Amino acid sequence: MSGCLCEATDHHFTPARARQDLATYRRRGPTGTARVILQSLRELDLRPETMLDIGAGVGVLHHELLQRGAGQAVHLEAAGAFVEVAKEETARRGHQGRVSFLHGDAVGMTAELAAADLVALDRVVCCYPEFAALLNVSTAKARRYFALSYPHDRWYVRSHTWWKNAQRRRAGDRFRTFVHPVAAIRALVAAAGFEVRCSRSTLVWEVLICARRDVA
Repeated sequence: MSGCLCEATDHHFTPARARQDLATYRRRGPTGTARVILQSLRELDLRPETMLDIGAGVGVLHHELLQRGAGQAVHLEAAGAFVEVAKEETARRGHQGRVSFLHGDAVGMTAELAAADLVALDRVVCCYPEFAALLNVSTAKARRYFALSYPHDRWYVRSHTWWKNAQRRRAGDRFRTFVHPVAAIRALVAAAGFEVRCSRSTLVWEVLICARRDVA
């Protein structure tokens, strides 16, 4: 992701939105695809000790996994406002020292990212134009498990995405979302050495929980 796109992400995901998302999480707990990922990990009895949460938002996934017993997490987010509220929530939960925070783009920060048992990309692929580069970097950092969610490549999802991007363009907002070919996403994950352990769908989203082929 270029510096321009990082700036667009920072501009789009405002402090007000970060506060709203944190308030929703505190009130309702994990929702949407985050809830599906967490439920699937529990049902598969996958217990990562370390996690790299890319595009982590307010940190729902690592907050919950640390509560379940994970040891350490890295929170990587391109929107600075979300990094700040995630730090606040981490302190409130008493997880200081167990979470490292990074503000930026995974593709541009490869050398700074250590490998982790689990790498997660929840609703991140759709925010990234060069999705192959993002998947290649993130799968390379996953020692055991890889979790991701992305929109279905269907006409109604593409139409809605086009409409939302047109709205942003008219408003002078440079942030864009994308509907990438699902077959290409799955092929890249498979080529990186992962097999799908669980696949779940909603009307808009697909969630994959994957494990390296040599992981029991």
